[in-house]
Amino acid sequence: MTTQVTPVDPEQLHRSPAFAQGMIAPAGPLLFVGGQNGTDASGELLEGGLGPQTEQALRNVLAVLAEAGSGPEHVVKLNIHLAPGIDPSDGYAATGSVWGNRRTAVTVLMVAPARPGALVEIDAIAAIPPTSAGE
Repeated sequence: MTTQVTPVDPEQLHRSPAFAQGMIAPAGPLLFVGGQNGTDASGELLEGGLGPQTEQALRNVLAVLAEAGSGPEHVVKLNIHLAPGIDPSDGYAATGSVWGNRRTAVTVLMVAPARPGALVEIDAIAAIPPTSAGE
């Protein structure tokens, strides 16, 4: 049995270089990463707009993944919530600089943030490899 997540891209659907149409996760424990804003260790939102907040939110997701014994290569789904009226271009550029060239299933929505000043919130679902799950 594989321990790697596998993209699913049906031939009749557009194949994006940035995201997969679906992901298959190996059987085993899953990690659900709660929504992460672009906040530093003290809980303060980063200034400078969507780019810096997106980079920090992704670094926060990566920290939760690492703490659980997983990593970005095991993420099967990202949900990215942007504040209404925001041009997502800076967020997309920031995603590449922190997340790298990793295709996963992604949903991007524009919603009013629960935290004033937050421009982005990112949550994730990841598989935990068996060696990390104590198997």
